[in-house]
Amino acid sequence: MPEHSTQGVSLRLPAPAKLNRMLHITGRRPDGYHELQTLFQFLDHDDTLHFTRREDGEIRLAPEVAGVPHERNLIVRAARLLQERSGCTLGADIHLEKRLPMGGGLGGGSSDAATSLLGLDALWGLGLSLDTLAELGLTLGADVPVFVHGHAAWAEGVGERLTPVDLDTPWFVVVHPGIEVATPAVFKAPELTRHTPPITMARALQGGASSWRNDCEATVRSLYPAVTSALDWLARRAPSMLTGTGACVFARLADEQEADRLLGEIDGRWQAFKARSLNRSPLHDALDR
Repeated sequence: MPEHSTQGVSLRLPAPAKLNRMLHITGRRPDGYHELQTLFQFLDHDDTLHFTRREDGEIRLAPEVAGVPHERNLIVRAARLLQERSGCTLGADIHLEKRLPMGGGLGGGSSDAATSLLGLDALWGLGLSLDTLAELGLTLGADVPVFVHGHAAWAEGVGERLTPVDLDTPWFVVVHPGIEVATPAVFKAPELTRHTPPITMARALQGGASSWRNDCEATVRSLYPAVTSALDWLARRAPSMLTGTGACVFARLADEQEADRLLGEIDGRWQAFKARSLNRSPLHDALDR
């Protein structure tokens, strides 16, 4: 929601997490990237970004993210890209409240980048279309476009060809087993399933959540015992799956009360949170307000 401060126009916006409700790897391209089919859905759990307009063109981000140089941070790269492509001479002070784990498969960096693109487009009064912002976002990461468009989606290609869908919206408990998964290591693993036969979106949706799987899960289990431990523990209690390449895993619950009960059982064993799934991104709700 826009708000005026003594330092200029400001925005406070969410950068929501996503889950891959299913993920198939259908092939490998000559450039080394993998062809995917996946269902993206958002969660009501997020990072928060605060933007304040600067007149001098400077992009300042605080606090710095440990292990990520300033100019390599996707938030800064998104801001610089938007300045470059639009010719805008304005800048921004950006404050990040980081809640989503890095290397967790929840799309935190991509979501931060998308929120930066949409937030700064609004803050700077650029008026660029979602399609244009999604094209810019794709140069930053394959998951950025779904956050820009802001609706649950069936995705193909490297994840950039999107068709909006409305999925069921259960409660989830998401568990982070305390490690980071190196996505390149998963996709380079020789045992990774790479040739799942493509299916149609209609067939995927008709099968429903009980038939969905993640082709990365077996490989991640073999490489990261901590993920295996968390998945096995969750699966004894509720239908569970890896999201993306992990490290986060999630359990689907019937209602919030069941989610609370499961969280109580975890009892500090791992980092965990409950969240409701959403078909419309709370980022877009905030911008509409």
